[in-house]
Amino acid sequence: MKTTRKEPQQLALSFAAAWHRLERRLSNSLSAVRGISLAEYRLLRTLAEAHDMQASRVDLAYAMGVTPSGVTRALRPLEKLGMVTTVKSERDARLAIATLTPAGREVVDDASMVVDDSMTSLLKSSTLSADGVRKTIEMLDRLAR
Repeated sequence: MKTTRKEPQQLALSFAAAWHRLERRLSNSLSAVRGISLAEYRLLRTLAEAHDMQASRVDLAYAMGVTPSGVTRALRPLEKLGMVTTVKSERDARLAIATLTPAGREVVDDASMVVDDSMTSLLKSSTLSADGVRKTIEMLDRLAR
């Protein structure tokens, strides 16, 4: 399939516009129900999926595609709210391990339902079939690598 010069640019702009709308919609829903942003939900969910619900800041950054300093800044308010604890490694003072608390696990579970409800509503208004949704997820996962 041959593409015109403008199609890749339009694809990039369409992805950006769709992400912006989705991020705003999900952040608004999550904020209203659990008081967290989509970025905070992603961080908490990444921790929830980690072995023993804990990970280093570097590992979290890699998994989320952000910088370690970005993770550090994002963890601070979550620590103050009791959703996450952070401890320094006994072997390496530079290494800090973040752990999801039971309160954080509860927030992830509640927030996951909010995301599910929002996405179900969004997908009902789209023309995508269940197979189309699966194929879109596969394509986006490939692009994200």
